[in-house]
Amino acid sequence: MAKKTKKPNQKMQAWIEARKRHHLSHAQVHMARELGMNPAKLGKIDNHKQQPWKLPLPQFIEELYFKRFGKTSPEAVLSIEERCRLEAAKKEERRTARLRAVDSATTREAPLR
Repeated sequence: MAKKTKKPNQKMQAWIEARKRHHLSHAQVHMARELGMNPAKLGKIDNHKQQPWKLPLPQFIEELYFKRFGKTSPEAVLSIEERCRLEAAKKEERRTARLRAVDSATTREAPLR
């Protein structure tokens, strides 16, 4: 039987929806997250073709990233879904390690008869 994949938390789900709504790549979403942008406010920044002086959102994010960090893209780009999977695996690993530690502590404390 296949495992059910959990939905990403609300924060990550907002970024997934923003990526689809504004046609951003995984790298551009990664850059926007590093810049501290709010996914709900990206529509205000986006050029709606009525404002010719504005850059389109993907180019705007790339330009800001270059100004702030001095590089055109991040070294390691992970999709939001992949990032959620890695975080879930890490959380599960910590949980099992904690359970093992509790089990070993309780077996040591048990009196011998």
